Amino acid sequence: MSALPGDITDEMIQALDTAKRQALQKDLRALAANIRVDAEGRYDSAEPGWQAGVEWTLLWVENTAAQLTEGTP
Repeated sequence: MSALPGDITDEMIQALDTAKRQALQKDLRALAANIRVDAEGRYDSAEPGWQAGVEWTLLWVENTAAQLTEGTP
C-alpha cells in the first residue's frame, strides 16, 4: 500500500528518530567537553577521588553518546 500525500511514512519516522539521536549525541559530547574544561586545573586541590569521579563521568557520557548511533542506519 502506498502512502497518501500527508501520510507519515516509516522512513520519515526513522529519519526523525535518527535526527533526535544525533542531536542528543551532539549535546552529550558538548556536555563532556564542558565538564572537561571546567575540571582542568582543579585536580591538584580537589578532594581525594574527585578526579576519578570526573573521569568516570566523562567516560559514561562519551559511551552513552556513542551508543546512540551504534547499529543505526
